[in-house]
Amino acid sequence: MRRTMIPAVGGSRITWHDLPATAQEAVAEILGAPVTRAASQAGGFSPGTADRVLTAAGTRAFVKAVSPDQNHMSPEMARREAVICAALPAATRAPRLKGTFDDGHWVVLVFDDIDGRHPRTPWVKDELDAAVSAVRELARSLTPSPFPGGRTAAETLAGDFGGWNRIAADPPADLEPWLFPRLDELRARAAAGLASLVGDTLVHLDVRPDNMLITPAGEVFFVDWPWGCNGPDWLDLALLALNVEVHGGDGDALLPAAGVDAVIGFTGFFLDQSRQPPPPGLPTVRAFQRAQGDALLPWMRRRLKG
Repeated sequence: MRRTMIPAVGGSRITWHDLPATAQEAVAEILGAPVTRAASQAGGFSPGTADRVLTAAGTRAFVKAVSPDQNHMSPEMARREAVICAALPAATRAPRLKGTFDDGHWVVLVFDDIDGRHPRTPWVKDELDAAVSAVRELARSLTPSPFPGGRTAAETLAGDFGGWNRIAADPPADLEPWLFPRLDELRARAAAGLASLVGDTLVHLDVRPDNMLITPAGEVFFVDWPWGCNGPDWLDLALLALNVEVHGGDGDALLPAAGVDAVIGFTGFFLDQSRQPPPPGLPTVRAFQRAQGDALLPWMRRRLKG
């Protein structure tokens, strides 16, 4: 089995102690008691806080907070996540949003703390089986979408799926030679993939191990919802299949037939975006995108020969 070395997911996080007093006091008001202990969590690309906290009353919670000082786009993503999480049905396998604070600069989200860990990669069978079941159940529970007025997946990914267009217009010097005669086909298939992203399911759109938690009982929860949008019920499963392939497993065994062109679109996005400078506070994201694109090229070559 192929093994792909994927860089660790992570940014340059601030911690609970970097928050202003007004934000800390707002969290205390939401939780009913002041925070006495905070443990910063690794993983994810946000430069904001990701802290498991404990209050003087013994309440546990998970706190995310960010301001434009870390990254100019992050506060708006946090606001979007708050709106999406507030719309999730109570039974959704996602942490419950307990409250928010937004003073126009700092945005703070307070969630239930889930006692769990991220799935291991390369994926192991029992955890992958649990993840597949959870993704399918997530799609069932979020159809029809509880957020009918939200963005669509096609709207969200329209720019991303133009990656092959940008690569064709300005090919990188290290583009694999076998791709050159196929660029027109890749552009067309990415466009077809974008057109296929139609549906009435609220999808997570960022399904990967660092956005999933497995509890000691084997339940899978999905965290970090800023990209949630309305799309086809197969899209999150296609993203899980993509991640399995990236980590050296058999993603094809999971990939819905309808998702092939979408994965081609994501591959172009990864390779194109990896050429850009890293955003403020996210120094490793471009290496992560490049590694994902490179890991998907053997899969894509097999598919294009089929």
